[in-house]
Amino acid sequence: MASMKPGFTIIRGGRLADASLRRAAQVDILIKDGVILEMGPGIAAPEGAEVVDATNLLMHPGLINAHTHGHGGLARGQGDRWTLELLLAAAPWISGGRSLQDKKLSTLICAAEMVSKGCTAAYDLFYEFPLPSKEGMAAAAEAYQEVGMRAVIAPMVADRTVYEAIPGLFDSLPEPLRNDVQKLRLRPPEETLGAIAEVLDAWEWAGADIRTAVAPTIPHHCSDAFMCGCKKLAKDRGLGLHSHVGESKVQAVVGMKRYGKTLIQHLDSLGLIDEDFTAAHAIWLDDEDMKIVRDHGGSLAHNPGSNMRLGNGMFRLKKALEIGVNVGIGTDGVNCSDNGNMYEAMRYAAMLSHIQTPDNTRWASVEEVYNAATVGSAQALGFKDIGALAPGMKADIVFLDLHSFGWIPHNWTVNQIVHAEDSSGVRHTMIGGEFVYYDRKHTKLDITKLAREAEAARERLEGLSAGMKGLYERLEPVVNSFCPGLAAQPYHLNRYMCDAGANGI
Repeated sequence: MASMKPGFTIIRGGRLADASLRRAAQVDILIKDGVILEMGPGIAAPEGAEVVDATNLLMHPGLINAHTHGHGGLARGQGDRWTLELLLAAAPWISGGRSLQDKKLSTLICAAEMVSKGCTAAYDLFYEFPLPSKEGMAAAAEAYQEVGMRAVIAPMVADRTVYEAIPGLFDSLPEPLRNDVQKLRLRPPEETLGAIAEVLDAWEWAGADIRTAVAPTIPHHCSDAFMCGCKKLAKDRGLGLHSHVGESKVQAVVGMKRYGKTLIQHLDSLGLIDEDFTAAHAIWLDDEDMKIVRDHGGSLAHNPGSNMRLGNGMFRLKKALEIGVNVGIGTDGVNCSDNGNMYEAMRYAAMLSHIQTPDNTRWASVEEVYNAATVGSAQALGFKDIGALAPGMKADIVFLDLHSFGWIPHNWTVNQIVHAEDSSGVRHTMIGGEFVYYDRKHTKLDITKLAREAEAARERLEGLSAGMKGLYERLEPVVNSFCPGLAAQPYHLNRYMCDAGANGI
């Protein structure tokens, strides 16, 4: 069964995940033209409806990735013991030299993995150097369409390099390296804003639920005028705005040095935070920062895998939920978290909340984590009709094999989704009533061909990027000395385990 035809589909015999129940109950689901029409035990179906046998399968809404990077697909596994700032320094090496075909291939790798691991929609902050392009963004959109996923794709932009954004970093470089990094300077802000406008105005994918947004990458990597320009582009078109805010302690310290206030307070002073705004990572946000985002109706995207991988610290998930700010869960890019597995992201999110305090009432519950990875992420993406299975919602359904080891025995459904499922139980993934992944195989994609193309691209890009790799190897000792020195400076909030006695833990 490769796909479902438009019309009526009835799913029979499956169990439906429900956070209010300990064990999922058996429920039939009637779908019409990709939208859930009715749910319940033993419901009737129109004559001629396509029948899906879900016996021994558990159904849950498609997981939604609140923050990732499609351009990272071809850069998986490039670095070890990289801080965020080292990753940024490595970007011209690991993400450079891409052809239009490479850009599509990179995104295709990410989308294919996500669908096979129960994820049906993603917020993709997609990067092109030196400018976002209509062709590059369309290539990313084509990748999602070919796999069958929903997405919000935002050109990720800045008008300052990392060497200009972090005070003193450029001056710490030896003269020859200064000359080299000068060549990496970004285009003038008005040119970048013009390029974004061209992308947004040419967008033709919204009908496929592949939407666009704007992603000024990190606040201090953007001048205030540029940030406000990004906001205007988004606001004028009713689009989302997504930025990495307080991801690392370096960012938090630089924000104070540059603005005399937290990054969130600065963005708020510019009028940038509203219901369409998402702050990615948000580790180094204090309670007042979270309240600002809450009061404006914005969202936070929690990426526990990359937060740990890059040594950025521990996001306060339980505190954010108690304050009342919307939280989604993401994987970040596979160039810094190494996979697009939302089950792993949920499990990390749960366990990371456990190690912050011995008081288990301060830990995030499995219901809270599950909710963040579904309806919380949907809100961050700006979708109102995905993230839950109910009449009127789109039929984005993941089918888990109850005979896989994560479900032997099946004691507590949502608990096992968060703590036991590792994606190996995913049997099918349905998006809009259509199977895009069926019986553990993609219905729209030849994975053998994809792997072959990826390996050929890797080999070619390795040669093309040799010069940039050499430049990174010369920059690494300087960045790796200067930035930890900044991170060692005091800040009013602590998110490192090693300093558990400090204020704010």
